[in-house]
Amino acid sequence: MSFPTIRHRRLRGSAALRSMVRETVLTVNDFIYPIYVVHGTNIKEEIRSMPGVYHFSLDLLEAEIREITALGIPSIMLFGIPATKDAVGSSAYDPNEIVQQATRLIKQWAPELVVIADTCLCQYTDHGHCGVVHVQEHNGTADVNNDESLPLLVKTAVSQAEAGADIIAPSNMMDGFVTAIREGLDEAGYTNVPIMSYSVKYASAYYGPFREAAHSAPQFGDRKTYQMDPANAREALREAESDVLEGADFLMVKPALAYLDIIRTLKDQFDLPLVAYNVSGEYAMVKAAAANGWIDEQKIVLETLIGMKRAGADLIISYHAKDAAHWLKG
Repeated sequence: MSFPTIRHRRLRGSAALRSMVRETVLTVNDFIYPIYVVHGTNIKEEIRSMPGVYHFSLDLLEAEIREITALGIPSIMLFGIPATKDAVGSSAYDPNEIVQQATRLIKQWAPELVVIADTCLCQYTDHGHCGVVHVQEHNGTADVNNDESLPLLVKTAVSQAEAGADIIAPSNMMDGFVTAIREGLDEAGYTNVPIMSYSVKYASAYYGPFREAAHSAPQFGDRKTYQMDPANAREALREAESDVLEGADFLMVKPALAYLDIIRTLKDQFDLPLVAYNVSGEYAMVKAAAANGWIDEQKIVLETLIGMKRAGADLIISYHAKDAAHWLKG
């Protein structure tokens, strides 16, 4: 049977009918909102390349947390700008550093809000890389030492859990990082703290605005020896499988927009909750186009987010989350 017996437009005739047969639904419960915290007082400083996203000092953070919870957003991801940096990122695991302080306060203000701690060293090292760096004697180039970096990531994760983080989210892409962090958390008594692994993190140009926001740009070289080549898809399966076997509780694909095929591939292959990171560059492009009147921001954002869900994301980390929550409420 075919046209005219079959008419696909019959199910598109009204808003109510389209809603009844809609296959993918976007809700506020899908969102994780990133927040940047800094030392100092009376700071709410807009990030130049990310309009509407701010650095917050702790004295102004509570109002932001209250707004997020009022919108019904269930979770945040914390990024911190430390007071000092050194070669081994020691501020990352300082119990009195900014992420740890913010976590303790947020759990007082909004105990039900799920606090996810980004677990990496790049914001905390003076060289901007995600681990311990050694200079290669034979050619003078610098290399991030995988195995020496793992104990520092473990110390960071334990420090964040001690402060009250509900989920640890390691983003460093060192081999074996999930095993190391899982063992470290368990030994410290945090057996029930889940790991949201940045399982498939590409060496992407979409991170540019984040590096401004987090003050984390590498001071030399790049991260291509530990983050994934954007050309590779099968490798994503190997990375994700390793994290599953090592005990990850969530898998993540970062970035999202140019990697929807990777999201779908992981969704089809693994049964863990899958997170898409709608990253800073994706956000900045939409904001710039909207500011010039070239696009309808609300329609573009909601279509983009529903595309990520349709591809297979269970959760979406997005700087658009607050705006999207407003729009979904109508």
